[in-house]
Amino acid sequence: MNVGVVGKADAVNLDGSTPIAAVLHGAAILLRWRDGWDWFVNLGPSDYPIITQDDFLHVLSFLPRDLNLNFIEHSSDIGWKEYQRIVQVTVDPGLYLGTKGVLFTGSHKRKQPRAYKFFTGSPWVILSRKFVEFTILGLDNLPRTLLMYFSNTKSSHRGYFQTLACNTRKFSNSIINSNLRFVMWDNPPGPEPRNLKKSDFRKMLGSGAAFAGPFLQNDGALDQIDALILHRGKGRVAPGGWCLGGHRFGGDPCQVWGDIDILRPSPAGRRFERLLLRLIPNRLSNSSTPRIHR
Repeated sequence: MNVGVVGKADAVNLDGSTPIAAVLHGAAILLRWRDGWDWFVNLGPSDYPIITQDDFLHVLSFLPRDLNLNFIEHSSDIGWKEYQRIVQVTVDPGLYLGTKGVLFTGSHKRKQPRAYKFFTGSPWVILSRKFVEFTILGLDNLPRTLLMYFSNTKSSHRGYFQTLACNTRKFSNSIINSNLRFVMWDNPPGPEPRNLKKSDFRKMLGSGAAFAGPFLQNDGALDQIDALILHRGKGRVAPGGWCLGGHRFGGDPCQVWGDIDILRPSPAGRRFERLLLRLIPNRLSNSSTPRIHR
């Protein structure tokens, strides 16, 4: 079995601090559940893969583990966020109660700390195991200090990992400013990326990203990805190298399955490979690990 379910979902208010609490909860469970993993991938419910799982794992398997790369989209240009998020005191009742409740905003502003610099970015991140251990196990005071500050910060999941990684010497040089996710914004941009559709299909593939979103539920673009990229039949899982076939012609190719560690990469994975080679060429060339190849 290679799937674990956390259990009953926690109450989450996207404008509060419960989203980062939910992510950290999942990361902590993963650390205790299994040792043999290298990256923690955080996705939203409206995201979708645009390469196969085998392609994703195959390409990442060539990345040097000693670099502890973290894919975190970030920016130090916080602008208006300083006054509307960072110095504003916000209490998310979902941290203390079983329901979302209404956010409480304090009437007084707090001073911005000088011990660290704030960064902001996408809430969707891909973190190395070493960085997750650093964050969860409390090997340093900074993760706890930041968590206490961000627990009363609006939309804390848009700044916690960015601020922590960029202010930690051990990990600041391991950050790749991308979350390997394809999104599109309206012009002028709104508060969130717009929903993707079938007409965006070529741009999605051309980006080389591993994931895309957000999508509307049962959108036609998802059927297109299933048919042309994932080769996933209706009501079935996306097949991988572990699928040994079905009992009859036209049946589920994953009805009989074998070793889950066997990968069967497809030509579509080369787009993802090229993206990574554009993002991290200097780090790869300075490592003793070979470049991505087949």
